[in-house]
Amino acid sequence: MTQRLARVCTTYLRQQRQSIKHADNRLTPTVWTCGLKGFGTSPKSSDGDDDGPEAPAPPGPAFSHLSRGSSLFGRRRSLSPLERVSQLLPQDSLSKEVWELRESKSLEEAETEEQSQKGPVTGEDHSDVQSPRDDGGDVDAQDALIQGEETQEQSRRTRAMERMMCFGEALLAEYRRNRRLQFRKMFQLQEGMKLQSNWGVIPHQDIAGRPAGTVLRTSLGLPMLLRRPSLEEFTLFMRRGPAIAYPKDASAMLMMMDVSEGDSVLESGSGSGAMSLFLSRAVGSRGSVLSVEVREDHHKRSVLNYQRWRSTWKLRRGEDWPDNVHFHHGDLINSAPLLAGRSFNSVALDMVSPHLALPSVVPHLHNGAICAVYLANVTQIIDLLEGLRCSSLPLVCERIIEVQYRDWLLGPSLKKDGTFNQRRPMSEENVDSEEDVSTDEEKEELTSSKQAPFGSVPYIARPHPEQLGHTAFLVKLRKILK
Repeated sequence: MTQRLARVCTTYLRQQRQSIKHADNRLTPTVWTCGLKGFGTSPKSSDGDDDGPEAPAPPGPAFSHLSRGSSLFGRRRSLSPLERVSQLLPQDSLSKEVWELRESKSLEEAETEEQSQKGPVTGEDHSDVQSPRDDGGDVDAQDALIQGEETQEQSRRTRAMERMMCFGEALLAEYRRNRRLQFRKMFQLQEGMKLQSNWGVIPHQDIAGRPAGTVLRTSLGLPMLLRRPSLEEFTLFMRRGPAIAYPKDASAMLMMMDVSEGDSVLESGSGSGAMSLFLSRAVGSRGSVLSVEVREDHHKRSVLNYQRWRSTWKLRRGEDWPDNVHFHHGDLINSAPLLAGRSFNSVALDMVSPHLALPSVVPHLHNGAICAVYLANVTQIIDLLEGLRCSSLPLVCERIIEVQYRDWLLGPSLKKDGTFNQRRPMSEENVDSEEDVSTDEEKEELTSSKQAPFGSVPYIARPHPEQLGHTAFLVKLRKILK
């Protein structure tokens, strides 16, 4: 053997049973051992084999249970300091504790190898399989989490399902004739009551339990549409004390004030509660609205309308409307104790003399925030601007607007007998007189969709004869740092 001798370890498996007497006389399990055979480049043999006898196996399970990490072509497991020292000592001089330690480690390696071999063979996902050492608490926690997610999903689906009209809701009844609105009324559905109008009667019992948007026949045989009102329609048809802030003006004020969820807003002039409802929806459950009203009757009316909408919403959606509006009866001009310690993201004023309340409001308004003022007359705007000029308040008037909506009528062109007019080609001559329709069947043929294909009927558009006139002016004031 030369100094450049290279030794290569080859493995072979040999099953044997060994029993070691321990203190408790336990039997050791079947083990696997490996032997070493020396190879070299000595000239004594042409194929490189050493002529010496085969190296005997060590007397003990020192190399038991070959694992994947200890195979010839794999990466060997790193030895602990105790194993390194024990390999340098004679095998017969090792104590029983060392043999037990080697045996336990070999068993652990064998279990690890079996688990790794079972994974790719079955091709199944064992990510959910837990070892016996894991506690059952993790499984219970996962089951509880899955059950909670299923419950939330089921509750969301339940809320998303369509709810039938029920007693206690505020509903809206409409009747149209010749595509024109003839009757509209908001009422509360109550047991034993009737919806009465000049176009017939409908018992409330026949309405309950039906989906919104149902068309029912009155006692006179006329079709009546029954549906749920929107917040805009609720504010227009609810019982009023003073004049309300119309939805067209309220939406412009919300955009002007840049109200978002979670804001704290101050409102002066609760009125009938229309603006309070719009602000309540804008700030959401995380925000708050402080509404101050100087007149007691207006204060009570705004609270009643607000509570009525909340109860209707709960019956309609199955969930509570956020209780985020706090109504206060008092004068904002002398409300310094009420505003103490408060700050607001924006302010909405609907007062006769808003310039008198600005000195007590501006200190509680955030820098750069907006104060929107709702004024009915131009003279009020002049008084407001004159008050700002004579005072040292850090406010700047940025804009004065008036919101105007214009309704239009758009419909097909009809003859006096109710039939559709027909478009005529450019080549045909215009005829002033047309043949009269003799029978009702011919009229139905002219008005049917088969006889009037797409694009063959002319339309007429004109402004609606009933227009909503002037309501108010909106003044936008911004707080600045001088």
